[in-house]
Amino acid sequence: MYQYKYPRPAVTADVIIFDKNKEKILLIERGGEPFKGMWALPGGFMDMNETIEQTAFRELEEETNLTGIELNQLHTFTAIGRDPRHRTVTTVFYGFIDDNPQTAIAGDDAAKAQWFNIFDLPSLAFDHREVIDFFIDGVL
Repeated sequence: MYQYKYPRPAVTADVIIFDKNKEKILLIERGGEPFKGMWALPGGFMDMNETIEQTAFRELEEETNLTGIELNQLHTFTAIGRDPRHRTVTTVFYGFIDDNPQTAIAGDDAAKAQWFNIFDLPSLAFDHREVIDFFIDGVL
């Protein structure tokens, strides 16, 4: 296997899902470190055999059991130190769910999946509060 002389960043996709009334956002409780037990957007690392869009759909399904939601690309976040494990770049996608928000079921490395009012969010892992604020300011 070829190894690069210089370090490369990891690539992730994160997903913002709002209910149809745009009042509640879906978060997952992290089941592993870092930030175990904290709330975060559904998301994870891109596999070598998929696009970033495929990563977003896969991670959303793995962590919340939600499928068939139209996702739109929001922004790529590149701040240094946004993930304490290593250099990580994430592309964030967003979508709206039409049916009952109670249909989300946690899976994979998510301990829980829960809907939160956008005006009453818990403390969030990584830079996800800034990501959500960026979305609210630019899209909602």
